[in-house]
Amino acid sequence: MAKDDKGLTPMMKQFFSMKAQHPGALMLFRCGDFYETYGEDAVESARILGITLTRRNNGGSSDSLEMAGFPHHALDTYLPKLIRAGKRVAICDQLEDPKKKREEIKGKKGLSAMDKMVKRGITELVTPGVAMSDNVLNYKENNFLAAVHFGKGACGVSFLDISTGEFLTGEGTFDYVEKLLGNFQPKEVLFDRAKKQDFERYFGTRLCTFEMDDWVFTDQTARQKLLKHFGTKNLKGFGVDHLNNGVVAAGAILQYLEITQHTQINHITSLARIEEDKYVRMDRFTIRSLELIAPMNEGGSSLLNVIDNTVTPMGGRMLRRWMVFPLKDVKPINERLDVVDYFFREPDFRECINEQFHRIGDLERIISKVAVGRVSPREVVQLKNALMAIQPVKTACLYAKSDTLKRIGEQLNLCESLRDRIEKEIQPDPPQLVNKGDVIALGYNQELDDLRSIRDNGKQYLLEIQEKEIAQTGITSLKIGFNNVFGYYLEVRNTFKDKVPENWIRKQTLAQAERYITPELKEYEEKILGADEKILALETQLYMELIQ
Repeated sequence: MAKDDKGLTPMMKQFFSMKAQHPGALMLFRCGDFYETYGEDAVESARILGITLTRRNNGGSSDSLEMAGFPHHALDTYLPKLIRAGKRVAICDQLEDPKKKREEIKGKKGLSAMDKMVKRGITELVTPGVAMSDNVLNYKENNFLAAVHFGKGACGVSFLDISTGEFLTGEGTFDYVEKLLGNFQPKEVLFDRAKKQDFERYFGTRLCTFEMDDWVFTDQTARQKLLKHFGTKNLKGFGVDHLNNGVVAAGAILQYLEITQHTQINHITSLARIEEDKYVRMDRFTIRSLELIAPMNEGGSSLLNVIDNTVTPMGGRMLRRWMVFPLKDVKPINERLDVVDYFFREPDFRECINEQFHRIGDLERIISKVAVGRVSPREVVQLKNALMAIQPVKTACLYAKSDTLKRIGEQLNLCESLRDRIEKEIQPDPPQLVNKGDVIALGYNQELDDLRSIRDNGKQYLLEIQEKEIAQTGITSLKIGFNNVFGYYLEVRNTFKDKVPENWIRKQTLAQAERYITPELKEYEEKILGADEKILALETQLYMELIQ
Protein backbone atom coordinates (compact mmCIF):
# COMPACT_ATOMS: atom_id res chain seq x y z
CA MET A 1 0.00 0.00 0.00
CA ALA A 2 1.05 3.59 -0.59
CA LYS A 3 3.15 5.19 2.10
CA ASP A 4 2.20 8.75 1.11
CA ASP A 5 -0.37 10.39 -1.13
CA LYS A 6 1.94 12.31 -3.43
CA GLY A 7 0.87 11.90 -7.03
CA LEU A 8 -2.28 9.96 -6.14
CA THR A 9 -5.61 10.68 -7.76
CA PRO A 10 -8.29 12.12 -5.42
CA MET A 11 -10.16 8.81 -5.42
CA MET A 12 -7.05 6.84 -4.47
CA LYS A 13 -6.31 9.34 -1.68
CA GLN A 14 -9.81 8.68 -0.43
CA PHE A 15 -9.25 4.93 -0.68
CA PHE A 16 -6.02 4.98 1.34
CA SER A 17 -7.56 7.18 4.03
CA MET A 18 -10.40 4.65 4.42
CA LYS A 19 -7.98 1.72 4.33
CA ALA A 20 -5.94 3.26 7.16
CA GLN A 21 -8.95 2.96 9.48
CA HIS A 22 -8.90 -0.86 9.23
CA PRO A 23 -5.48 -1.84 7.88
CA GLY A 24 -5.96 -5.53 8.67
CA ALA A 25 -9.23 -5.84 6.77
CA LEU A 26 -9.78 -6.45 3.08
CA MET A 27 -11.60 -3.37 1.76
CA LEU A 28 -14.41 -3.39 -0.80
CA PHE A 29 -14.42 0.15 -2.19
CA ARG A 30 -17.62 1.21 -3.97
CA CYS A 31 -16.98 2.89 -7.32
CA GLY A 32 -20.19 3.50 -9.24
CA ASP A 33 -21.74 0.12 -10.00
CA PHE A 34 -18.72 -1.88 -8.78
CA TYR A 35 -16.91 -2.83 -5.60
CA GLU A 36 -13.19 -2.52 -6.26
CA THR A 37 -10.18 -3.85 -4.35
CA TYR A 38 -6.63 -2.53 -4.67
CA GLY A 39 -3.09 -3.65 -3.94
CA GLU A 40 -2.70 -6.70 -1.71
CA ASP A 41 -6.47 -6.79 -1.23
CA ALA A 42 -6.91 -7.17 -4.98
CA VAL A 43 -4.39 -10.01 -5.14
CA GLU A 44 -6.20 -11.85 -2.34
CA SER A 45 -9.65 -11.17 -3.80
CA ALA A 46 -8.64 -12.44 -7.23
CA ARG A 47 -7.21 -15.62 -5.67
CA ILE A 48 -10.21 -16.35 -3.43
CA LEU A 49 -13.00 -15.25 -5.78
CA GLY A 50 -11.50 -16.30 -9.10
CA ILE A 51 -11.92 -12.81 -10.60
CA THR A 52 -9.58 -11.02 -12.99
CA LEU A 53 -6.59 -9.17 -11.54
CA THR A 54 -5.58 -6.04 -13.44
CA ARG A 55 -3.50 -2.95 -12.72
CA ARG A 56 -4.39 0.74 -12.65
CA ASN A 57 -2.27 3.86 -12.74
CA ASN A 58 -1.78 5.37 -9.30
CA GLY A 59 -2.02 8.96 -10.49
CA GLY A 60 0.91 11.08 -11.55
CA SER A 61 3.54 8.57 -10.43
CA SER A 62 4.90 5.79 -12.59
CA ASP A 63 3.75 3.21 -10.07
CA SER A 64 0.69 1.11 -10.81
CA LEU A 65 -1.54 -0.73 -8.39
CA GLU A 66 -3.21 -4.13 -8.59
CA MET A 67 -6.99 -3.93 -9.00
CA ALA A 68 -9.86 -6.45 -8.98
CA GLY A 69 -13.58 -5.91 -8.64
CA PHE A 70 -17.11 -7.17 -9.17
CA PRO A 71 -20.59 -5.64 -9.75
CA HIS A 72 -22.18 -4.22 -6.59
CA HIS A 73 -25.29 -6.36 -7.02
CA ALA A 74 -23.08 -9.47 -6.72
CA LEU A 75 -22.00 -8.59 -3.16
CA ASP A 76 -24.12 -11.36 -1.62
CA THR A 77 -22.37 -13.85 -3.90
CA TYR A 78 -18.77 -12.80 -3.30
CA LEU A 79 -18.81 -11.57 0.31
CA PRO A 80 -19.57 -15.03 1.80
CA LYS A 81 -16.59 -16.50 -0.06
CA LEU A 82 -14.27 -13.93 1.49
CA ILE A 83 -15.67 -14.51 4.98
CA ARG A 84 -15.42 -18.30 4.66
CA ALA A 85 -11.79 -17.81 3.66
CA GLY A 86 -11.29 -16.20 7.07
CA LYS A 87 -11.10 -12.61 5.84
CA ARG A 88 -12.31 -9.55 7.70
CA VAL A 89 -14.02 -7.35 5.11
CA ALA A 90 -14.53 -3.58 5.38
CA ILE A 91 -17.32 -2.34 3.12
CA CYS A 92 -16.75 1.24 2.00
CA ASP A 93 -19.90 2.65 0.39
CA GLN A 94 -20.84 5.87 -1.36
CA LEU A 95 -22.62 8.01 1.22
CA GLU A 96 -24.27 10.34 -1.28
CA ASP A 97 -25.92 10.05 -4.67
CA PRO A 98 -23.37 10.85 -7.43
CA LYS A 99 -26.12 12.47 -9.54
CA LYS A 100 -27.19 14.76 -6.70
CA LYS A 101 -23.54 15.52 -5.96
CA ARG A 102 -23.01 16.72 -9.54
CA GLU A 103 -26.10 18.91 -9.32
CA GLU A 104 -24.97 20.28 -5.95
CA ILE A 105 -21.55 21.43 -7.17
CA LYS A 106 -22.70 22.55 -10.62
CA GLY A 107 -21.59 26.13 -11.22
CA LYS A 108 -19.60 26.37 -7.99
CA LYS A 109 -16.09 27.73 -8.36
CA GLY A 110 -12.92 27.24 -6.36
CA LEU A 111 -13.70 23.63 -5.41
CA SER A 112 -10.79 21.24 -4.97
CA ALA A 113 -10.74 17.82 -6.56
CA MET A 114 -11.51 16.28 -3.16
CA ASP A 115 -14.51 18.61 -2.75
CA LYS A 116 -15.91 17.25 -6.00
CA MET A 117 -15.53 13.63 -4.88
CA VAL A 118 -18.52 11.60 -3.77
CA LYS A 119 -18.31 11.09 -0.01
CA ARG A 120 -17.52 7.55 1.06
CA GLY A 121 -17.36 5.82 4.41
CA ILE A 122 -17.03 2.39 5.96
CA THR A 123 -20.59 1.26 6.61
CA GLU A 124 -19.80 -2.20 7.96
CA LEU A 125 -16.95 -4.47 8.94
CA VAL A 126 -17.96 -8.07 8.30
CA THR A 127 -15.90 -10.74 10.03
CA PRO A 128 -16.23 -14.53 10.40
CA GLY A 129 -17.78 -14.06 13.85
CA VAL A 130 -20.02 -11.10 13.02
CA ALA A 131 -22.23 -11.91 10.06
CA MET A 132 -25.94 -11.51 9.29
CA SER A 133 -26.14 -12.64 5.66
CA ASP A 134 -27.98 -15.89 4.96
CA ASN A 135 -25.31 -16.67 2.38
CA VAL A 136 -22.64 -16.64 5.09
CA LEU A 137 -24.56 -18.40 7.86
CA ASN A 138 -25.24 -22.12 8.18
CA TYR A 139 -28.97 -22.28 8.91
CA LYS A 140 -28.68 -25.20 11.36
CA GLU A 141 -25.55 -23.99 13.10
CA ASN A 142 -24.84 -21.03 15.36
CA ASN A 143 -22.31 -18.44 14.23
CA PHE A 144 -20.59 -17.61 17.51
CA LEU A 145 -18.12 -14.83 18.18
CA ALA A 146 -16.06 -15.54 21.31
CA ALA A 147 -13.81 -13.52 23.58
CA VAL A 148 -11.26 -14.89 26.05
CA HIS A 149 -9.93 -12.95 29.04
CA PHE A 150 -6.92 -14.11 31.06
CA GLY A 151 -7.48 -13.38 34.74
CA LYS A 152 -5.46 -14.29 37.80
CA GLY A 153 -5.47 -18.07 37.94
CA ALA A 154 -8.68 -18.30 35.92
CA CYS A 155 -9.98 -17.56 32.49
CA GLY A 156 -13.17 -15.83 31.34
CA VAL A 157 -14.96 -16.64 28.10
CA SER A 158 -18.04 -15.25 26.39
CA PHE A 159 -20.00 -16.24 23.28
CA LEU A 160 -22.36 -14.19 21.12
CA ASP A 161 -24.34 -15.15 18.03
CA ILE A 162 -25.41 -11.78 16.63
CA SER A 163 -27.69 -13.53 14.14
CA THR A 164 -29.85 -14.95 16.96
CA GLY A 165 -29.09 -12.66 19.92
CA GLU A 166 -27.77 -15.48 22.12
CA PHE A 167 -25.19 -14.08 24.57
CA LEU A 168 -23.47 -16.26 27.17
CA THR A 169 -20.53 -16.02 29.53
CA GLY A 170 -18.62 -18.16 31.98
CA GLU A 171 -15.24 -18.68 33.56
CA GLY A 172 -13.04 -21.40 34.94
CA THR A 173 -9.76 -23.16 34.38
CA PHE A 174 -7.94 -23.00 31.07
CA ASP A 175 -8.89 -26.64 30.50
CA TYR A 176 -12.57 -25.80 31.04
CA VAL A 177 -12.48 -22.83 28.67
CA GLU A 178 -10.71 -24.98 26.07
CA LYS A 179 -13.61 -27.45 26.32
CA LEU A 180 -16.15 -24.65 25.87
CA LEU A 181 -14.34 -23.42 22.76
CA GLY A 182 -14.53 -26.97 21.43
CA ASN A 183 -18.25 -27.21 22.27
CA PHE A 184 -19.36 -23.85 20.89
CA GLN A 185 -16.96 -23.91 17.91
CA PRO A 186 -16.80 -20.10 17.50
CA LYS A 187 -16.05 -18.71 14.06
CA GLU A 188 -13.82 -15.99 15.55
CA VAL A 189 -12.13 -15.48 18.94
CA LEU A 190 -11.04 -12.16 20.46
CA PHE A 191 -8.19 -11.80 22.95
CA ASP A 192 -5.77 -9.26 24.39
CA ARG A 193 -2.84 -8.93 21.98
CA ALA A 194 -0.49 -8.75 24.98
CA LYS A 195 -1.60 -12.30 25.84
CA LYS A 196 -0.91 -13.85 22.46
CA GLN A 197 1.67 -16.33 23.76
CA ASP A 198 -0.65 -17.44 26.56
CA PHE A 199 -3.55 -17.84 24.14
CA GLU A 200 -1.57 -19.99 21.73
CA ARG A 201 -0.08 -22.05 24.59
CA TYR A 202 -3.49 -22.98 26.02
CA PHE A 203 -5.73 -22.95 22.94
CA GLY A 204 -3.42 -23.52 20.00
CA THR A 205 -3.34 -21.74 16.65
CA ARG A 206 -6.21 -23.48 14.85
CA LEU A 207 -8.81 -20.82 15.71
CA CYS A 208 -9.65 -17.74 13.66
CA THR A 209 -8.64 -14.92 16.01
CA PHE A 210 -8.46 -11.15 16.32
CA GLU A 211 -6.18 -9.31 18.73
CA MET A 212 -7.49 -6.27 20.63
CA ASP A 213 -5.92 -3.57 22.80
CA ASP A 214 -5.43 -4.30 26.50
CA TRP A 215 -7.74 -1.46 27.64
CA VAL A 216 -10.70 -3.41 26.21
CA PHE A 217 -10.04 -6.20 28.71
CA THR A 218 -10.43 -4.19 31.91
CA ASP A 219 -13.20 -4.73 34.43
CA GLN A 220 -14.33 -1.10 34.47
CA THR A 221 -14.49 -0.77 30.69
CA ALA A 222 -16.34 -4.06 30.28
CA ARG A 223 -18.91 -3.43 33.01
CA GLN A 224 -19.66 0.07 31.77
CA LYS A 225 -20.21 -1.31 28.28
CA LEU A 226 -22.59 -4.02 29.51
CA LEU A 227 -24.53 -1.78 31.90
CA LYS A 228 -24.99 0.86 29.22
CA HIS A 229 -26.24 -1.70 26.72
CA PHE A 230 -28.71 -3.41 29.07
CA GLY A 231 -29.75 -0.19 30.81
CA THR A 232 -29.21 -1.63 34.31
CA LYS A 233 -27.33 -0.54 37.43
CA ASN A 234 -25.65 -3.92 37.91
CA LEU A 235 -25.50 -7.41 36.41
CA LYS A 236 -27.03 -9.31 39.35
CA GLY A 237 -30.28 -9.87 37.49
CA PHE A 238 -28.41 -11.91 34.89
CA GLY A 239 -26.67 -14.04 37.50
CA VAL A 240 -23.21 -13.15 36.20
CA ASP A 241 -22.18 -10.25 38.46
CA HIS A 242 -19.69 -12.42 40.36
CA LEU A 243 -18.06 -13.77 37.19
CA ASN A 244 -15.46 -11.03 36.90
CA ASN A 245 -13.42 -12.68 34.17
CA GLY A 246 -16.52 -13.71 32.23
CA VAL A 247 -17.91 -10.17 32.46
CA VAL A 248 -14.69 -8.74 31.01
CA ALA A 249 -14.89 -11.20 28.09
CA ALA A 250 -18.54 -10.26 27.47
CA GLY A 251 -17.72 -6.56 27.55
CA ALA A 252 -14.95 -7.10 25.01
CA ILE A 253 -17.48 -8.60 22.61
CA LEU A 254 -19.72 -5.53 22.81
CA GLN A 255 -16.68 -3.32 22.28
CA TYR A 256 -15.82 -5.33 19.17
CA LEU A 257 -19.35 -4.86 17.81
CA GLU A 258 -18.89 -1.11 18.13
CA ILE A 259 -15.53 -1.26 16.36
CA THR A 260 -17.07 -3.23 13.50
CA GLN A 261 -19.96 -0.73 13.34
CA HIS A 262 -22.64 -3.17 14.46
CA THR A 263 -24.43 -0.79 16.80
CA GLN A 264 -28.06 -1.82 16.24
CA ILE A 265 -28.11 -4.67 18.75
CA ASN A 266 -31.34 -4.20 20.69
CA HIS A 267 -32.17 -7.87 20.08
CA ILE A 268 -29.37 -8.80 22.52
CA THR A 269 -31.57 -8.55 25.62
CA SER A 270 -29.81 -10.77 28.16
CA LEU A 271 -26.51 -12.28 29.21
CA ALA A 272 -26.80 -15.89 30.36
CA ARG A 273 -24.39 -17.75 32.60
CA ILE A 274 -22.92 -20.95 31.25
CA GLU A 275 -23.83 -23.30 34.09
CA GLU A 276 -20.88 -25.67 34.10
CA ASP A 277 -22.36 -28.03 36.70
CA LYS A 278 -25.40 -28.85 34.54
CA TYR A 279 -23.53 -30.44 31.65
CA VAL A 280 -21.07 -33.23 30.99
CA ARG A 281 -17.76 -31.66 30.00
CA MET A 282 -16.40 -32.91 26.68
CA ASP A 283 -13.32 -31.61 24.91
CA ARG A 284 -13.08 -31.24 21.14
CA PHE A 285 -11.16 -34.51 20.80
CA THR A 286 -13.99 -36.44 22.47
CA ILE A 287 -16.61 -34.73 20.32
CA ARG A 288 -14.57 -35.53 17.21
CA SER A 289 -13.79 -39.13 18.17
CA LEU A 290 -17.44 -39.90 18.91
CA GLU A 291 -18.44 -38.23 15.62
CA LEU A 292 -21.21 -36.40 17.43
CA ILE A 293 -21.62 -33.49 15.01
CA ALA A 294 -19.16 -34.18 12.20
CA PRO A 295 -17.72 -37.36 10.63
CA MET A 296 -14.01 -38.12 10.97
CA ASN A 297 -13.75 -39.36 7.40
CA GLU A 298 -14.90 -37.73 4.17
CA GLY A 299 -18.18 -39.21 3.01
CA GLY A 300 -19.01 -40.47 6.49
CA SER A 301 -21.87 -39.44 8.75
CA SER A 302 -22.28 -38.15 12.29
CA LEU A 303 -24.75 -38.94 15.04
CA LEU A 304 -26.31 -35.52 14.48
CA ASN A 305 -26.81 -36.23 10.77
CA VAL A 306 -28.57 -39.48 11.60
CA ILE A 307 -31.02 -38.20 14.20
CA ASP A 308 -31.64 -34.64 12.98
CA ASN A 309 -35.19 -34.60 11.62
CA THR A 310 -35.90 -31.08 12.85
CA VAL A 311 -38.12 -28.99 10.56
CA THR A 312 -36.93 -25.53 11.65
CA PRO A 313 -33.40 -24.09 11.66
CA MET A 314 -33.95 -23.14 15.31
CA GLY A 315 -34.62 -26.77 16.20
CA GLY A 316 -31.53 -27.85 14.30
CA ARG A 317 -29.35 -25.43 16.22
CA MET A 318 -30.86 -26.48 19.54
CA LEU A 319 -30.33 -30.18 18.82
CA ARG A 320 -26.71 -29.49 17.92
CA ARG A 321 -26.29 -27.66 21.25
CA TRP A 322 -27.85 -30.56 23.15
CA MET A 323 -25.43 -32.98 21.47
CA VAL A 324 -22.31 -31.21 22.71
CA PHE A 325 -23.78 -30.19 26.08
CA PRO A 326 -25.39 -33.39 27.44
CA LEU A 327 -27.32 -32.88 30.68
CA LYS A 328 -26.20 -34.34 34.01
CA ASP A 329 -29.38 -33.74 36.03
CA VAL A 330 -31.93 -36.56 35.80
CA LYS A 331 -35.00 -34.31 36.17
CA PRO A 332 -34.60 -32.24 32.97
CA ILE A 333 -33.53 -35.40 31.12
CA ASN A 334 -36.79 -37.10 32.11
CA GLU A 335 -38.79 -34.01 31.14
CA ARG A 336 -37.33 -34.20 27.64
CA LEU A 337 -38.04 -37.92 27.46
CA ASP A 338 -41.63 -37.42 28.62
CA VAL A 339 -42.26 -34.89 25.85
CA VAL A 340 -40.71 -37.18 23.23
CA ASP A 341 -42.89 -40.04 24.52
CA TYR A 342 -46.00 -37.84 24.27
CA PHE A 343 -45.22 -37.09 20.63
CA PHE A 344 -45.00 -40.82 19.94
CA ARG A 345 -48.26 -41.60 21.74
CA GLU A 346 -50.27 -38.72 20.25
CA PRO A 347 -49.97 -38.77 16.42
CA ASP A 348 -52.61 -36.04 15.95
CA PHE A 349 -50.70 -33.71 18.25
CA ARG A 350 -47.45 -34.56 16.48
CA GLU A 351 -48.92 -33.85 13.04
CA CYS A 352 -50.40 -30.54 14.20
CA ILE A 353 -47.10 -29.31 15.63
CA ASN A 354 -45.13 -30.57 12.64
CA GLU A 355 -47.43 -28.79 10.18
CA GLN A 356 -47.21 -25.46 12.01
CA PHE A 357 -43.44 -25.69 12.51
CA HIS A 358 -43.02 -25.96 8.74
CA ARG A 359 -44.68 -22.52 8.50
CA ILE A 360 -42.50 -20.91 11.17
CA GLY A 361 -39.10 -20.99 9.45
CA ASP A 362 -36.13 -19.27 11.12
CA LEU A 363 -38.08 -16.92 13.39
CA GLU A 364 -35.04 -16.36 15.60
CA ARG A 365 -32.84 -14.93 12.85
CA ILE A 366 -35.64 -12.92 11.23
CA ILE A 367 -36.24 -11.14 14.55
CA SER A 368 -32.52 -10.36 14.75
CA LYS A 369 -32.62 -8.92 11.22
CA VAL A 370 -35.51 -6.69 12.25
CA ALA A 371 -33.45 -5.41 15.19
CA VAL A 372 -30.49 -4.47 13.00
CA GLY A 373 -32.69 -2.99 10.26
CA ARG A 374 -31.75 -5.54 7.59
CA VAL A 375 -34.96 -7.45 7.18
CA SER A 376 -36.47 -7.72 3.69
CA PRO A 377 -40.19 -7.24 2.94
CA ARG A 378 -40.54 -10.95 2.21
CA GLU A 379 -38.96 -11.79 5.55
CA VAL A 380 -41.41 -9.45 7.28
CA VAL A 381 -44.26 -11.42 5.70
CA GLN A 382 -42.56 -14.64 6.83
CA LEU A 383 -42.46 -13.19 10.34
CA LYS A 384 -46.23 -12.62 10.15
CA ASN A 385 -46.78 -16.19 8.91
CA ALA A 386 -44.63 -17.54 11.75
CA LEU A 387 -46.59 -15.57 14.35
CA MET A 388 -49.84 -16.88 12.88
CA ALA A 389 -48.53 -20.44 13.20
CA ILE A 390 -47.83 -19.94 16.92
CA GLN A 391 -51.57 -19.73 17.73
CA PRO A 392 -52.40 -23.39 16.94
CA VAL A 393 -49.13 -24.48 18.57
CA LYS A 394 -50.04 -22.62 21.76
CA THR A 395 -53.56 -24.09 21.79
CA ALA A 396 -52.30 -27.63 21.21
CA CYS A 397 -49.73 -27.33 24.01
CA LEU A 398 -52.24 -25.89 26.49
CA TYR A 399 -54.59 -28.83 25.93
CA ALA A 400 -51.82 -31.45 25.93
CA LYS A 401 -51.72 -34.01 28.73
CA SER A 402 -48.16 -33.03 29.59
CA ASP A 403 -47.14 -30.55 32.27
CA THR A 404 -43.99 -29.60 30.35
CA LEU A 405 -45.92 -28.87 27.15
CA LYS A 406 -48.52 -26.88 29.08
CA ARG A 407 -45.74 -24.72 30.55
CA ILE A 408 -44.37 -24.15 27.05
CA GLY A 409 -47.85 -23.18 25.83
CA GLU A 410 -48.27 -20.66 28.63
CA GLN A 411 -44.96 -19.00 27.74
CA LEU A 412 -45.72 -18.55 24.04
CA ASN A 413 -46.48 -14.93 23.11
CA LEU A 414 -48.76 -14.55 20.10
CA CYS A 415 -47.61 -10.96 19.39
CA GLU A 416 -51.05 -10.27 17.93
CA SER A 417 -50.62 -6.51 17.57
CA LEU A 418 -47.40 -6.94 15.57
CA ARG A 419 -48.93 -9.68 13.43
CA ASP A 420 -52.00 -7.56 12.68
CA ARG A 421 -49.88 -4.52 11.86
CA ILE A 422 -47.84 -6.44 9.30
CA GLU A 423 -51.05 -7.83 7.80
CA LYS A 424 -52.43 -4.31 7.47
CA GLU A 425 -49.31 -2.55 6.19
CA ILE A 426 -47.45 -5.00 3.92
CA GLN A 427 -48.57 -6.57 0.65
CA PRO A 428 -49.16 -10.37 0.92
CA ASP A 429 -46.48 -11.10 -1.71
CA PRO A 430 -44.00 -8.18 -1.69
CA PRO A 431 -40.71 -8.01 -3.62
CA GLN A 432 -37.44 -8.89 -1.92
CA LEU A 433 -36.23 -5.27 -1.92
CA VAL A 434 -38.07 -2.14 -0.81
CA ASN A 435 -36.80 -0.13 -3.77
CA LYS A 436 -38.61 -2.47 -6.16
CA GLY A 437 -41.89 -0.87 -5.06
CA ASP A 438 -45.37 -2.22 -4.24
CA VAL A 439 -44.35 -3.22 -0.70
CA ILE A 440 -46.95 -1.25 1.27
CA ALA A 441 -50.51 -2.60 1.15
CA LEU A 442 -53.24 -0.80 -0.78
CA GLY A 443 -55.52 1.16 1.53
CA TYR A 444 -53.00 1.66 4.33
CA ASN A 445 -51.83 5.17 3.40
CA GLN A 446 -54.07 7.56 1.45
CA GLU A 447 -51.21 9.69 0.15
CA LEU A 448 -49.49 6.61 -1.24
CA ASP A 449 -52.72 5.39 -2.84
CA ASP A 450 -53.20 8.78 -4.53
CA LEU A 451 -49.65 8.76 -5.90
CA ARG A 452 -50.10 5.25 -7.25
CA SER A 453 -53.31 6.35 -8.97
CA ILE A 454 -51.48 9.24 -10.64
CA ARG A 455 -48.69 6.91 -11.75
CA ASP A 456 -50.91 4.16 -13.12
CA ASN A 457 -53.61 6.36 -14.66
CA GLY A 458 -51.01 8.80 -15.92
CA LYS A 459 -49.32 6.13 -18.02
CA GLN A 460 -52.71 5.12 -19.37
CA TYR A 461 -53.33 8.76 -20.25
CA LEU A 462 -50.13 8.81 -22.30
CA LEU A 463 -51.58 6.04 -24.43
CA GLU A 464 -54.74 8.10 -24.81
CA ILE A 465 -52.66 11.10 -25.94
CA GLN A 466 -50.99 8.90 -28.53
CA GLU A 467 -54.32 7.64 -29.88
CA LYS A 468 -55.79 11.18 -29.92
CA GLU A 469 -52.82 12.64 -31.83
CA ILE A 470 -52.92 9.80 -34.35
CA ALA A 471 -56.60 10.51 -34.96
CA GLN A 472 -56.07 14.28 -35.26
CA THR A 473 -52.94 14.22 -37.43
CA GLY A 474 -53.32 11.03 -39.42
CA ILE A 475 -49.76 10.01 -38.46
CA THR A 476 -50.48 6.29 -38.13
CA SER A 477 -46.92 5.33 -37.11
CA LEU A 478 -46.84 7.87 -34.25
CA LYS A 479 -45.54 6.51 -30.97
CA ILE A 480 -44.67 7.89 -27.55
CA GLY A 481 -41.20 7.15 -26.17
CA PHE A 482 -38.97 8.21 -23.29
CA ASN A 483 -35.31 8.97 -22.71
CA ASN A 484 -33.30 10.51 -19.88
CA VAL A 485 -32.36 13.63 -21.84
CA PHE A 486 -35.74 15.26 -22.49
CA GLY A 487 -38.28 12.79 -21.08
CA TYR A 488 -41.39 11.71 -22.99
CA TYR A 489 -41.60 12.54 -26.71
CA LEU A 490 -43.68 11.92 -29.85
CA GLU A 491 -41.71 10.14 -32.57
CA VAL A 492 -42.69 10.75 -36.19
CA ARG A 493 -41.16 8.93 -39.16
CA ASN A 494 -39.82 11.17 -41.93
CA THR A 495 -42.56 10.05 -44.31
CA PHE A 496 -45.11 11.84 -42.07
CA LYS A 497 -43.12 15.04 -41.30
CA ASP A 498 -45.43 17.19 -43.36
CA LYS A 499 -48.35 16.29 -41.07
CA VAL A 500 -46.71 17.54 -37.85
CA PRO A 501 -48.78 20.38 -36.24
CA GLU A 502 -47.11 23.77 -35.78
CA ASN A 503 -47.48 23.76 -31.98
CA TRP A 504 -45.27 20.67 -31.61
CA ILE A 505 -41.71 21.45 -30.47
CA ARG A 506 -38.94 19.52 -32.23
CA LYS A 507 -36.31 18.17 -29.80
CA GLN A 508 -34.27 15.65 -31.81
CA THR A 509 -33.64 14.66 -35.41
CA LEU A 510 -32.74 11.05 -36.26
CA ALA A 511 -31.83 9.42 -39.54
CA GLN A 512 -35.32 8.04 -40.11
CA ALA A 513 -37.48 10.08 -37.74
CA GLU A 514 -37.91 13.22 -35.65
CA ARG A 515 -38.92 13.59 -32.01
CA TYR A 516 -41.26 16.26 -30.63
CA ILE A 517 -42.77 17.37 -27.35
CA THR A 518 -46.05 19.17 -26.57
CA PRO A 519 -47.17 21.18 -23.51
CA GLU A 520 -49.77 18.54 -22.71
CA LEU A 521 -47.17 15.76 -22.84
CA LYS A 522 -44.79 17.68 -20.56
CA GLU A 523 -47.52 18.34 -18.01
CA TYR A 524 -48.31 14.68 -17.55
CA GLU A 525 -44.65 13.73 -17.63
CA GLU A 526 -44.03 15.86 -14.55
CA LYS A 527 -46.89 14.20 -12.72
CA ILE A 528 -45.86 10.66 -13.68
CA LEU A 529 -42.13 11.00 -13.02
CA GLY A 530 -42.71 12.90 -9.80
CA ALA A 531 -45.14 10.22 -8.63
CA ASP A 532 -42.63 7.38 -9.10
CA GLU A 533 -40.00 9.19 -7.04
CA LYS A 534 -42.46 10.17 -4.32
CA ILE A 535 -43.91 6.65 -4.16
CA LEU A 536 -40.47 5.11 -3.60
CA ALA A 537 -39.60 7.65 -0.90
CA LEU A 538 -42.93 7.22 0.90
CA GLU A 539 -42.88 3.42 0.72
CA THR A 540 -39.34 3.38 2.12
CA GLN A 541 -40.36 5.73 4.94
CA LEU A 542 -43.44 3.66 5.88
CA TYR A 543 -41.46 0.41 5.74
CA MET A 544 -38.69 1.76 7.97
CA GLU A 545 -41.28 3.03 10.47
CA LEU A 546 -42.69 -0.49 10.67
CA ILE A 547 -39.43 -2.35 11.23
CA GLN A 548 -38.04 0.23 13.66
